[in-house]
Parts: sequence; C-alpha cells; structure tokens
Amino acid sequence: MKNNDRTNVMRVLDQKKIGYSSHSYEADPSLTGEEIAGILGEDAKKVFKTLVTQGKSGAYYVFVVPVMAELDLKKAAKACGEKAVAMIKQKELLPLTGYVHGGCSPIGMKKAFRTFIHETAPSYEKIYVSAGRVGLQIELAPADLIAAAGCAVADIV
Repeated sequence: MKNNDRTNVMRVLDQKKIGYSSHSYEADPSLTGEEIAGILGEDAKKVFKTLVTQGKSGAYYVFVVPVMAELDLKKAAKACGEKAVAMIKQKELLPLTGYVHGGCSPIGMKKAFRTFIHETAPSYEKIYVSAGRVGLQIELAPADLIAAAGCAVADIV
C-alpha cells in the first residue's frame, strides 16, 4: 500500500510498531457488518464495529462490539459510570472523530475518548475493525487493539 493510501489508523499502528494486515473490499456504505464479514471470509463474531455515544454528563464514549450484536445502552452506561448513554447523531460523527459512518475506527480519532471493547474480543487470535475508511478493514490481535485504543474490556451487549 502506498504511503498516501495509509489511513490514520495505519499510521498510529505503525508508529506504535503494532502488527496488522489490511483488507480492502468494494466501498459500499449500504453493506452490513455481517455482509462485510462474508466478503472477508470471516466469522462475523470476529468482525467488530465502532459506536460512539454521549453520556448524560456530556462526555463521549466509544464502544467496540461484534457487528451482529447490538450495544446494550444500559450495560454501556454502567461500564462508563454514567446514568445513561445515547448514540450520537450520524452528522456529529465526522466533526467529533474524524471518521465517517461505516469507516469509524477506535484507533486514531481526533481526540482520545474512553473506549470499551466487548468481552468476547480477547478470546480470538485476531479480530477485524475499520481501518478508518469505508471499504478497508484491519486485522490484528485483540490485545494490540486494546493497547492501541486504550480499551477497557466490558460486557456491553
């Protein structure tokens, strides 16, 4: 991959000397996470999506969950110590994180937010998350993702 094709996610991982592989597919924002897993030839349980929420306090939180799972907002609020959390509006995503819907990654956001990953992630040898662009995923060890994004492991689905 040419240097100018590298995403912010890849630059952060390279800087931290964390190994990963990238996988590209036809960029189609209408694809579901499960369809992307199928394109990658992977079990959907190993492909994770990144969701951004805002707590009652006004703080933002990032949750990384399997693509076929729904974030449990009550469990998410409990994990981050908020009374409640709600998904942010799609139009808020790019200015807040630097990423577009369908290309949001827990690594390399504009600001560092408290980040939580679902408790199943560490049970896999490798998992997939967005590489920061629609049509591009990275595959890496869960422990490396947890270290790079500063994730706490929690029951959030």
